[in-house]
Amino acid sequence: MPAPDDQHDVPALETRASFLLSQLGLQSAQRFTAALAPLGITPNRFGVLAHLARQEGRTQQELATALGLHRNSMVGLIDDLEARGLVERRRHPDDRRAYAIHLTPSAREVLAAGDRLADEQEEAMLGELSAEERAALIATLTRLVASAGYRAGVHPGLGSAH
Repeated sequence: MPAPDDQHDVPALETRASFLLSQLGLQSAQRFTAALAPLGITPNRFGVLAHLARQEGRTQQELATALGLHRNSMVGLIDDLEARGLVERRRHPDDRRAYAIHLTPSAREVLAAGDRLADEQEEAMLGELSAEERAALIATLTRLVASAGYRAGVHPGLGSAH
């Protein structure tokens, strides 16, 4: 058993950035998952739709590459989104062997609603910060995410979350 003085050698968890980020990350993920549930979509599927919205008409392979997913995982995600009426496969105009993935009007509604929910969640989480503090936080987190080797805008759990 350590002597009482040795207890001070271990920093308190609330002084560790990794612990604090973990607390906020878990809370954020749980709340966003719960907020999206009434829309009938999970965060990983929302992420796929958001990426498609930026560049519609990508092939499944192009989307899989952009998101760092295995081709088979992407096929499953697109199959599910298509079954839900959120995307449609159309023949690719330049490659008759491939399909271009397009959002449906329902997907656009889901994206708009999900975006509002994300805005509300961000406001709830960062409401204590000024606009300057928020900008500095986003800039710092962006640097840390890049230095950790993550793809910009792609959650590392995208391929494993259902």
